[in-house]
Amino acid sequence: MKTTLSLLLIAAVATTVSLSSRAADNKDIVDIAAGNDDFSTLVAAVKAAGLVDTLKGDGPFTVFAPTNEAFAKLPEGTVESLLKPENKDKLVSILTYHVVPAKVMAKDVAAGEVATVNGQKAEVSVADGKVAIDGAKVTATDIVGSNGVIHVIDTVILPSE
Repeated sequence: MKTTLSLLLIAAVATTVSLSSRAADNKDIVDIAAGNDDFSTLVAAVKAAGLVDTLKGDGPFTVFAPTNEAFAKLPEGTVESLLKPENKDKLVSILTYHVVPAKVMAKDVAAGEVATVNGQKAEVSVADGKVAIDGAKVTATDIVGSNGVIHVIDTVILPSE
């Protein structure tokens, strides 16, 4: 499960926000994220967590991808600390919490709990046509890759300890 979630997260990172609702030319989730400067922090995190190969796998994955601005909302020093080798397990847990082991397009999203690759459940809410996951707003949807879909979020979501 951790591998699947990681793949989803990488996929989300690789996707460019401007690619919303369009296919990403058969690129996988990681390639999409890596090609978008808005996901450079996510891509660095996926590499540090050792999840690149997983997220380049067959999938399908749905990745709720936080932007660089989302990572910047974390307390000062958090990202740097998570990228250290001794914190790899925690980083993997956080990243795989952003991945659902299925391809879920925006039109198929429903309110309720969703199982993530890290084994915990995240809460999806839908109100006035707006979708959020654990309070993080979805700002772009349906960035389709060869192994799943990316939905961009404005906040890093954290699993329970």
